[in-house]
Amino acid sequence: MKYGIYYAYWEDQWKADYFKYIEKAARLGFDFLEIACTPINGYDRQTLLDLKKCAADNGIFLTAGHGPNADQNLASADPAIAAGARVFFTALLKNLQTLGIHTIGGGIYSYWPVDYSKPIDKPGDWARSVAAVREIGKIAADCGVDYCLEVLNRFEGYLLNTAAEGVKFVREVDIPAVKVMLDTFHMNIEEDSIGGAIRLTKGLLGHFHTGECNRRVPGRGRMPWHEIATALAEISYNGTVCMEPFVRMGGKVGEDIKIWRELEPGIDEAKMDADAKSALDFERIVFEGVR
Repeated sequence: MKYGIYYAYWEDQWKADYFKYIEKAARLGFDFLEIACTPINGYDRQTLLDLKKCAADNGIFLTAGHGPNADQNLASADPAIAAGARVFFTALLKNLQTLGIHTIGGGIYSYWPVDYSKPIDKPGDWARSVAAVREIGKIAADCGVDYCLEVLNRFEGYLLNTAAEGVKFVREVDIPAVKVMLDTFHMNIEEDSIGGAIRLTKGLLGHFHTGECNRRVPGRGRMPWHEIATALAEISYNGTVCMEPFVRMGGKVGEDIKIWRELEPGIDEAKMDADAKSALDFERIVFEGVR
C-alpha cells in the first residue's frame, strides 16, 4: 500500500501553497500528498505542470479530494446546476490528468456539507446522481483517474452513509473507474462492523482515509486498527491510504469540519510534523504487519 496525508491537516483554508506541502510530505516520509480540488480549475497549465514536476522531483505523487459546493451538485434537481456540475467535473478531471493525478475522492456525487434546512429527496437524488456519475465516470476513465465516492456520515451527507450503500451505488453506475471510498472517521459513526463494512467493498474499494474517532492522527485514539488492517488485507487492498486528521480550530476548514476546540492545545507546526511522522510509522507497522 501507499501512505499519504491530506494537506489540510496543517491549513485552515481549502486553498494553499501545495508546493510547500509536497516538500513537507516527502520530508516526513509519505508516499503521496492529497490536495484539495478547490483551486485547481483556476490554475493555468504551467502551474499544473510545475506541481506535477515538484511532486516527481520530491519522489512522491499526488491524489485529490473534493467536497463539491451546492453549485457543483451532480444530483441536483435543478437542470442548470446539474449541467454546470458536469462542466465543472469535466474540466477538473482534465486538469487532474495534466497534474498526473490518478485518484480523486470525496462526496463527488452530491454536495458537501449538506444544507439540512432544505428538503431531502434521497430517491430522486440517488437516481440523478447515478446517471450523472456514470457520465462523469466515463470521462474519468478517459483521463486515467479513479473516481472514488466517499461514504459519509449522516451529519455531512445523506446519499451514501454506509459501505453497503456505496457498493450498491457503484454497482448501479457500473463504470470500472468509479469506485468506493471509505473513511474510518465516518465508518465509526455509521457501521455496525468496521471490518465487515470493509469486506463488503472487495474489488470496489479505490481509496481509503484514516483518522481517529475525534479526528486526531491515527494511533492517538480508540479506532480498532488491527481489525481495520486485517479486513483490508483479507480483501487484498493494496491501494492508497491517506490520513486525514484535523486538530486545529479556525478558518474555513475548521468551520466546515466542525472543529470547535483545539484537539491538541498549543500545538505548533513542528509538533504537528512530528505527530504526522509518528502516525505514518504507526500505520505502516499496523497495516503491513498483518500481511
